[in-house]
Amino acid sequence: MGWAIHIHLIAAIAWIGGSIFMFALGVSMRDKKAQKAVYPHIGPIFGYFEVVALMFLLGTGSYMITDYGLIELLFTDYHSDVVDALRTKLWIVLVLLIVTVIHFVIALKTNNKERTPLQHFVSRASSMLIFFLNLFVLHYAMVIRDIL
Repeated sequence: MGWAIHIHLIAAIAWIGGSIFMFALGVSMRDKKAQKAVYPHIGPIFGYFEVVALMFLLGTGSYMITDYGLIELLFTDYHSDVVDALRTKLWIVLVLLIVTVIHFVIALKTNNKERTPLQHFVSRASSMLIFFLNLFVLHYAMVIRDIL
């Protein structure tokens, strides 16, 4: 499992670090003209980079769950600190995936176009939710690592 944890960590750094960067950029850029100038250029590059990081996270995470023999335990009534923390982490990851897909669809659909108020709201809200969900996923990753 040695190689998988290293790739997983690098992908997590890219995913969460990118999320923090985009969150900071969104909060710090108050000028709407500047936002409209920056986001159409950074957004697509960032989005594709993040999709690759997410694919590596999902792939290595699935591999490690299987390699540790935890996959069978996740679908039973078995309880332990590791399995319970992993279940919680995976539920958060599922919500994170759904929110990410929603955000990505809006971003792709509206890049270089004017967003409707609803699209703007959902895009901003999903971006903020992605940021906070990432912090919860990171927390449970650390809980699992401490137990192991």
